[in-house]
Amino acid sequence: MTAQYFSPEGLEKLKKELEERKAEIRAEITRKILAAKELGDLSENAEYVEAKETQGFNEGRIAELEDMIKNAVIIEPHQKLEAVVVGSTVRVKSEHGEHKFTIVGAAESNPTQGFISNESPLGTAFLGCKKGEVIEVKTPGGIATYKILDII
Repeated sequence: MTAQYFSPEGLEKLKKELEERKAEIRAEITRKILAAKELGDLSENAEYVEAKETQGFNEGRIAELEDMIKNAVIIEPHQKLEAVVVGSTVRVKSEHGEHKFTIVGAAESNPTQGFISNESPLGTAFLGCKKGEVIEVKTPGGIATYKILDII
């Protein structure tokens, strides 16, 4: 897996989820499997089948989280920068008004909250740009034009 970018807070959330899945969720699934086994014939035991499917999902997510954490690159808050980098917050103006975007790794992106992935078309377009630059980005709705007002 390639490096994934995370804020310190985002990485901490992943670590908490991993710990919860290993300690609490794994134990709960084990209890459900044992209880389902006590019901008898496993071939026709829906509770057992469901618990085993849940166990498979949980173990898959644990492996995914461990891999993400192992390959995590921490985005430290930056001092005022000349150009946009991962971790930067940019204030931009478009035909739809002013917006503020923070460039984050794909795993932390949440466009509705202003967190855009460094791998998204908009995030990629902003990377390396400087205050005052105008960029054009191809979107599903056509070409969008943004002027970078500030890099925070």
